[in-house]
Amino acid sequence: MQLRNTGAGSKTAADLLDALGLRPLSARSVVASVLLGTHPPRLSTAALVELCTRFGISSGTTRVALSRMVAAGELVAEDGHYRLVGEGLLTRQRTQDDALDPAAVAWTGAWRMAVVVSAGRAAAERIELRRAFADARFARWREGVWLRPDNLGRPVLDGLGEAPVRWMTIEPDDDSADLAAELWDLAGWAGRGEALLAAGPDEPGDLVAAAPEWAAAVFTAAAGTLRHLRTDPLLPEALLPAEWPADRLRARYARYLGAIQRLVRSLG
Repeated sequence: MQLRNTGAGSKTAADLLDALGLRPLSARSVVASVLLGTHPPRLSTAALVELCTRFGISSGTTRVALSRMVAAGELVAEDGHYRLVGEGLLTRQRTQDDALDPAAVAWTGAWRMAVVVSAGRAAAERIELRRAFADARFARWREGVWLRPDNLGRPVLDGLGEAPVRWMTIEPDDDSADLAAELWDLAGWAGRGEALLAAGPDEPGDLVAAAPEWAAAVFTAAAGTLRHLRTDPLLPEALLPAEWPADRLRARYARYLGAIQRLVRSLG
């Protein structure tokens, strides 16, 4: 049976997922995604189990996923609720909050450069440092050298406070737009963003009344949009291609998130 979203266009749930190239989320992904979009990140067990049930995930599978997340230190159970506590997921929440509401400052043309000055670090430490630079929206120019325009303010560097690097403020001799295009695949990012926008309706409709398959597809589409926004380099407008889709993606995600939150609230 073809289940369509009532009131938000003619796409079916399968149409939406196929167009986005996305697969339905696992129980862990649903739990993590809904908590990451909730402030504070705490929801009742009943709401989490019912949400997953609506998305075709059995209550037993959901409870196993919750138990494993507790064992992994990602969640804590308290008074019939689960709350995010894992530093990895909490860092991810901060990163996605920055992506949705970037605290940009006026750009003077200066760039920030970080040069890694320590050697002989373990592989896990190198991976963690690269992740911290990526979260701060830096791009690797050369091995151990990271760059970005200085338009996000210094708080973006908080996650790198103890990093073994030397910081410099520079102004490239070459054109900054050319340098940005060298460091980031801007055309590829914009292309994926436009594909996400074209795949789904602008308004998700009332997910409380919608068929479960449509609500699950909207949830998956929102998660895919957010994953893409977390990789937005957050460059100054002067360095971006025309028709950069980031603001339109943020507005789309906000509408989807609002509909998802209304659904979660209806579940208790």
